[in-house]
Amino acid sequence: MKDLLQSGKRFEIEAYKKPKNAGDLKKAHVPFSGSPLKHPYDPERVILVADPFGRNNLYYEFRSRDISYIEELPGIVDVDGNAVMMVRVWIKKMSVAVLSMPFLVGETRPDLS
Repeated sequence: MKDLLQSGKRFEIEAYKKPKNAGDLKKAHVPFSGSPLKHPYDPERVILVADPFGRNNLYYEFRSRDISYIEELPGIVDVDGNAVMMVRVWIKKMSVAVLSMPFLVGETRPDLS
């Protein structure tokens, strides 16, 4: 995953209008937080790495059109001083997305600690 973060192109946040009613946003959307990256081959999709410096490298893949609002969150920095942008994306309920968690073949189950 570290290679993906280093080689992946950073996702430029587009201007999204702030919703007029936060309650309506919460009723019709689900928030996900992480570091955004451009999809490697599909410009209509976005990758969101949940914990970019963590040991468990799960990530989400969303269609851009399913994102209704993006909030910038405080960035995070690793021990070597590498900074990563963090965001919260609000995804329309009932959207189809992908949750991916890479693992080494041979492990009986991923380390979820």
